[in-house]
Amino acid sequence: MAGTKRANIKSGIRVSIVLKKDQRSGKLTEGVVKDILTNSPTHPHGIKVRLESGDVGRVKEILSGD
Repeated sequence: MAGTKRANIKSGIRVSIVLKKDQRSGKLTEGVVKDILTNSPTHPHGIKVRLESGDVGRVKEILSGD
């Protein structure tokens, strides 16, 4: 599932994000959502989140629910 809708993303779910430094390469980083940083209900490039590891990036894919 794509990560462009804030309603689909909750703290504790596993996602793939693209970090700011990896936007050109498109390299994905997997992790568990700690905080949702985007306030708007949707974002064309993906909802920005902070993972439990501390990494911040935009959600490209939701891997599993809670």
